[in-house]
Amino acid sequence: MTDHYNDTRPLFAHAGRAADQTVTGQFPTDDTLTGAERTDPALSRRRFLQGTAAMTMGLVIGMHLPSSAKAQSGAAVVMTDTVEGGFTPNAFIRIAPDNTVTVIVKHIEFGQGPATGLSTLVAEELDADWGQMRAEMAPANKKKYANTLFGLQGTGGSTAMANSYEQMRKAGAAARVMLVQAAADKWGVSAEDISVAKGVISHGASNRSASFGDLAADAAALEVPAEPTLKNPDQFTLIGTDVPKLDSRDKTTGKQLFTLDLYPDNLVTATTLHPPQFGATVKAVDSKKARAIKGVIDVKAVPSGVAVYAENTFAALKGRQALSVTWDDRNAETRSSAQMQADYSKAVQGEGAVARSEGDAKKGLGDADTVLEAEYFFPYLAHAPMETLDAVVQHKEGKVTVWMGSQIQTMDVGALAGVFGVEPGAITLNTLYAGGSFGRRAQPGGEFAAEAGEVAKALGSDRPVKLMWTRENDIQGGRYRPLAVHRIRGGLDKNGDIVAWDQQIAVQSFLKGTAFEGMIQEGIDGTAVEGSRDLPYAIPNLRVGQHLMDNGVTTLWWRSVGHTHNGYATETFLDELLEKAGKDPVEGRLALLGDKHPRYRGVLEKVAAMAAAAGKVPAGRQRGVGLHKSFNTYVAEIAEVSDAGDGTPRVHKVWCAVDCGVAVNPNVIRAQMEGGIGYGAGAVLFDAITLTDNGHVTESNFDRYRSLRINEMPSVEVEVIASAEAPTGVGEPGVPPVGPAIANAWRRLTGNSVYRLPLVPPSA
Repeated sequence: MTDHYNDTRPLFAHAGRAADQTVTGQFPTDDTLTGAERTDPALSRRRFLQGTAAMTMGLVIGMHLPSSAKAQSGAAVVMTDTVEGGFTPNAFIRIAPDNTVTVIVKHIEFGQGPATGLSTLVAEELDADWGQMRAEMAPANKKKYANTLFGLQGTGGSTAMANSYEQMRKAGAAARVMLVQAAADKWGVSAEDISVAKGVISHGASNRSASFGDLAADAAALEVPAEPTLKNPDQFTLIGTDVPKLDSRDKTTGKQLFTLDLYPDNLVTATTLHPPQFGATVKAVDSKKARAIKGVIDVKAVPSGVAVYAENTFAALKGRQALSVTWDDRNAETRSSAQMQADYSKAVQGEGAVARSEGDAKKGLGDADTVLEAEYFFPYLAHAPMETLDAVVQHKEGKVTVWMGSQIQTMDVGALAGVFGVEPGAITLNTLYAGGSFGRRAQPGGEFAAEAGEVAKALGSDRPVKLMWTRENDIQGGRYRPLAVHRIRGGLDKNGDIVAWDQQIAVQSFLKGTAFEGMIQEGIDGTAVEGSRDLPYAIPNLRVGQHLMDNGVTTLWWRSVGHTHNGYATETFLDELLEKAGKDPVEGRLALLGDKHPRYRGVLEKVAAMAAAAGKVPAGRQRGVGLHKSFNTYVAEIAEVSDAGDGTPRVHKVWCAVDCGVAVNPNVIRAQMEGGIGYGAGAVLFDAITLTDNGHVTESNFDRYRSLRINEMPSVEVEVIASAEAPTGVGEPGVPPVGPAIANAWRRLTGNSVYRLPLVPPSA
């Protein structure tokens, strides 16, 4: 994990950014910024100190679910608050006198769409005009902004829409009732005679109308309705339509504020040098050369390695390069990837803890006419978000203020409180937009927040400290998708029917030893076997065994978590069994699904029709199928693949059908499927984190750990299945089916099964 950095272009790019994007004055917090102001890096000191003093009275409405009432989402817990001069974002809706409606979004936005999605839910029930809607990230506050499915504030598991659908609609409906009643009281008419459309409240008989802003102050004084009536789906005007994303303009014009954009007065920039092996620690540091570099302020040993503090990014990186560090590797992980694979392979030869058992898999295999066996190897994978981990931390007058793209705010606040020895209430964590995550920012122990806190604390100054990870920190920094080995045996009878299935999975648990360890039930880590133990196909004798492996390499959930390797192993092995039995890959799956899984059948039949409509498979190409459910969203994909001419796959086209329940914003759903397909295809084709014989990570940047390039991105066609089911997530489910779809097409094209990823070896 040694950090290396190119001294030319990347260094000057960072230095230029520091010079060009300066924010003057004190940092704003979420209780002082309007939507537009949070995206403007040129706000003045006066504006920061004034907060929102220019505003007059307005209406704030919100609903929260304490952990003791996670299963409830009624309007009985709606709060109202009015504060002269603006409002602290302690609720979900803020209606200002200027008629803007701001939704306080409790789920971090890093491209997956909650800012638009949650605002759509509010706007629908409020009957707002989409042009008046705004969105802001909620600050860290578990009591008010808890994920109703987790009991803590955090985003993950594709749950943003699932846990907010009713909650945010009820908040919007409650606000509408209050605004209508305020109008009725003011005009002396019955509320039943008042209508609301596109942000205008009207009384037709008297030809009177008002905006939300006109009535906000009056509405704020009214009692919140306990259970506001929600619209029937046939009344929706926004849900189910392609309303424009609220943040697209600011992102494309560079106005959207990310942690990387924060350069306040008196900022200290810090970077860290991490040990080259997982588990190694600092033994000795020679910092003389580093301290001699112009702009370097200090060098400190911290729990994660060595921190270099400087007046600018260029000096910090040059100072880090100049360090001479002796590492203590007595407790380090020194095995190579190959050695780990051998250990895991040995484990799957036996029977692991039973994650699922039906019939008698051992007897079924023994009685089968044909038995197929395969062993799969899945490497470590880095998340590689475009914005690497970063945070700004200021410890001043006993209080700690933090700005970062926090994905699990509750854990990050706890970690920071532990570092500084203060109560969580002394931590103010402002959640900013983040440039991607794919699971990397969702850390069970708040590890990066703790590192940022330790770095700021070690300096011993009240200056704000910005910790910036480089790409090398990111690629070599661990918290990978775990390495895994699967051994699957499948049995066919004389009719070609699958009569037995035995799957043994060896994988590391990233939940063990964390606050989430309680998710491991009866020895089974559900994140390790998801997608295998819930295999939907009718196989009479089926067993799934789990072997949890100990490993010094730090791991974490990666976009779609265990579904990434389980979905690939099950769908490629099943496809091979069907081919061996002489069965069509689509019809064979449908027969195994029967009539018990209509939503699986729906997406599979739809994607098959989509591909069929494109005509016959062109010469020199083949198509492969992948079907998978993750996070209660059903996705089927068909990939069309050829040989690129050098013995490696070229993916030309991917058809995708998705059933995610009520489609709140079909355009966002399509975008997430497209993004998931590109992300998953890139990983399956090219990516692997490889450890050498001494436990060092080989890859360090995009030259060795590369993403899918624009000319390699296949054409993608997405169909969203119409559904009345409760909405489910779309940020991750597009990933699992694309790998097996590509591999199945490649096997049918070349006759070569792909049991080891990535498909394209590094030498190619």
